[in-house]
Amino acid sequence: VEDLLRKGLAYESEGSVYFDVSKYAETEHYGKLSGRVLEDLMGGTRDLAGQEGKRNPLDFALWKKASPEHIMRWDSPWSKGFPGWHLECSAMSAKYLGEQFDIHGGGMDLLFPHHECEIAQSKSYHGKDPAKYWMHNNMITINGQKMGKSLGNFINLHELFAGSHALLERPYSPMTVRFFILQAHYRSTLDFSNDALLAARKGYLKLMNGLKVLRDLEEMEPGHEEFDETQTAQIKQIADTCYFAMNDDLNTARVIAQLFNLLKKINSLQTGQLQIGQLGKEGFALLKDTYHTFVLDILGLKEEKLNATDEVIATLLKLYAKAKDAKSYEEVDLIRAELKAVGASVKDMKTGISWAYEE
Repeated sequence: VEDLLRKGLAYESEGSVYFDVSKYAETEHYGKLSGRVLEDLMGGTRDLAGQEGKRNPLDFALWKKASPEHIMRWDSPWSKGFPGWHLECSAMSAKYLGEQFDIHGGGMDLLFPHHECEIAQSKSYHGKDPAKYWMHNNMITINGQKMGKSLGNFINLHELFAGSHALLERPYSPMTVRFFILQAHYRSTLDFSNDALLAARKGYLKLMNGLKVLRDLEEMEPGHEEFDETQTAQIKQIADTCYFAMNDDLNTARVIAQLFNLLKKINSLQTGQLQIGQLGKEGFALLKDTYHTFVLDILGLKEEKLNATDEVIATLLKLYAKAKDAKSYEEVDLIRAELKAVGASVKDMKTGISWAYEE
């Protein structure tokens, strides 16, 4: 605050100190983050009722004189008071992240004036923009309505994980919630609903089943099928699109769509409609690496643990195969139910009997 006063970019008034936006705008662009034009902002302001200490309605407090009942009060050269909320953020980020850091996040409602003010005061003090990239997420709604406690539609994470809210039919795992959020671009509105979460759970488990199938396929040796250049070209295009989408303002929604295209290839390999030999070693490696990199490393999705060990599931599958061969269908149904209870379903295919996450 003292530095900005010395530079003539702030002024004291009645024990408070304000940042002089007009003075700053003589050499810098106030409004460059939000796209606001200073002249339009000035023209749209009302009189200074209740803000008599300011020279300009757009000026913002760096230090506020505390009223007698205010609980925040510290000594300063100007008054007993407290820092302005814009200044709090700039001071903390400079202390813990440095004079300039890579990414500044926040909701779209903070774009103006809060982040615009952060830029102005930080650049005036440090001589550089505080952040290289600004990422503003959009708002969350519930069944199309704004989320709010007064509306009774406010859901916290504990309620999501426990399924304890009246709007939820069941609990949803952290990974399901993560996948649900990633399905939308972070600058888009995110609408929570039970139906949307159910669909997200199904989509998430499909991707996890793809990881499991890839593990099984790694144990298979490529056959002598004729190499199909078209198939490998399609996989390369999907991989390139995934990287392009992440470079395009972290478009995770588009990445997920491309991962489901890769999943079709993976499922075709499992059913035998597509052979590993058709892809060749390089094509299969690209498919596997792209899927693993984006699902696990970039999107940060992890497989959920079943309520049974691998050994128990393997034993149940052996019993299932034995019961099926003996045409003991009552026992087959019983084993299916047991597997479903622990989160697994039987995959009975020409290539053999295996399990998948229960969708």
